[in-house]
Amino acid sequence: MMTVEDTIRKALESVIDPELGVSIVDLGLIYDIRYEDGVAEVEMTLTSPGCPLAPVIDKSIREALTSVPEIKKLTIELVWDPPWSKDLMSDELKAEYEMM
Repeated sequence: MMTVEDTIRKALESVIDPELGVSIVDLGLIYDIRYEDGVAEVEMTLTSPGCPLAPVIDKSIREALTSVPEIKKLTIELVWDPPWSKDLMSDELKAEYEMM
């Protein structure tokens, strides 16, 4: 059975990084998902500090998570430690980029 955290992660897979055209989950931008009593917290990073598309990604996350009825309150925490690197990408995405 899927947990609410699993449902949130699945919904986040639909959020596409507008610059790279791939899921923020596959990119490894999602560091942690916490859920308790209607409150969801998503801890994430961006590929670079000062990313001009941060507001677009934030809005896309909020829209995607409207599909999770258990969420009554959502907090998105942007963190820079550890910094994002290609090592955080999914194995499938790493393999895809190696083929290019």
